[in-house]
Amino acid sequence: MNVAGLRFACQAGCTRCCDAEGFVYLTEADLGRAAAFLGLTSEEFTARHVVRTRHRIRLRKPRGKQCSFLEAGGCAIHPAKPTQCRLFPFWPELVEKRRNWENTAKWCPGIHQGPLIQIGRALETADEMRKAYPYLYPEG
Repeated sequence: MNVAGLRFACQAGCTRCCDAEGFVYLTEADLGRAAAFLGLTSEEFTARHVVRTRHRIRLRKPRGKQCSFLEAGGCAIHPAKPTQCRLFPFWPELVEKRRNWENTAKWCPGIHQGPLIQIGRALETADEMRKAYPYLYPEG
């Protein structure tokens, strides 16, 4: 990892981040944007696509897939994709730990590609992730 910054550029046709093991968490704003994009009310979108737990909102995982919106051509809701998806790979756990960044580079072909992103900008983006999902990044 370059001390001055990180290199990342999405690669055409790649959807590996969308197929990685895990959950896609949502903010209330994400939920509203996705619902509007699909022409649904927030309630309809929630009933069809969302799991709510005590402090978290996430997309339902269909059997055999990580995301119901991942299609052969990419994300079916790309213009309204969740914050978590939009910010990848500039998540705190990746930006702040070289080993995690390098491990992600093993399966993400966009890491180490493209223009240099200044480390300050990468950290600002990681902070946006912390603010969007405080339950994933408790302080202390």
